[in-house]
Amino acid sequence: MARTWTAGVDAGGTWVRALATDDRGRRRRARVRATASDELGLTLERIWRRWHMRRGDVARLVVASRGVWTPAERRLAARRLRGLAREVLVISDAEAAYLGALGPGPGVLVLSGTGSIVLGRDARGRWIRRGGLGPLFHDAGSAFSLGLTWLGHGDEARARRFAKAPDAVARIAAFGPRVIRLARGGNVTARLVVGAEATALAWTLARVAGALRLEENTAVSWAGSLMGDDYFRAQVWRWARRQGLRIAPRAPRESALDAAARL
Repeated sequence: MARTWTAGVDAGGTWVRALATDDRGRRRRARVRATASDELGLTLERIWRRWHMRRGDVARLVVASRGVWTPAERRLAARRLRGLAREVLVISDAEAAYLGALGPGPGVLVLSGTGSIVLGRDARGRWIRRGGLGPLFHDAGSAFSLGLTWLGHGDEARARRFAKAPDAVARIAAFGPRVIRLARGGNVTARLVVGAEATALAWTLARVAGALRLEENTAVSWAGSLMGDDYFRAQVWRWARRQGLRIAPRAPRESALDAAARL
């Protein structure tokens, strides 16, 4: 008798992660390098073939994807993937990260990796997001913004080389973790850069919490490589409290992939 599968996918900017569970509770996992967003269907088709799965075997597919937020964007993305499962649901990767970190209750998620976004939810289920607009708007507190500010304080000729590189965003963002390490080690310039970016991210956090009128001891959690760094995360929480925000940080409960797979 053929097995029936449900699948979740976290389609990030660097990796595509997939998790499938059959009706007997057996699981399969895959991780492959991300390509262009319009090639996600081809990437998942290759994973399905590796797992010997066909569309009829997959009852439900939930994809957490970057670059989607509005209902129209979600429906369009789902239509592109309808050949992979009998039912397809596409949600924002930030929303999946929130649900994985905090569950369905009220709170604020601070996500910082290559880019950054702050996503809040109130007790009625209303969402508010700030950031996530990409490098053109700097995404304050992101690895890209850290790297950009750091390079701006250095040699101009070196900065120009990065600015003209075809993969400029990725190469500049790669400086983010390095700047944090330097700040932790006592480098004065790095500490100033990290402090400024953490302050900007904390200000965005306060804006979201205020707009949602969240009560005292707001539940907050995190996602992304930069917010996963203890030093940087502590800076963000410290500056949030300095703005008068009472927060209750919570470690993420599970990953965005696990959250998507459960929906």
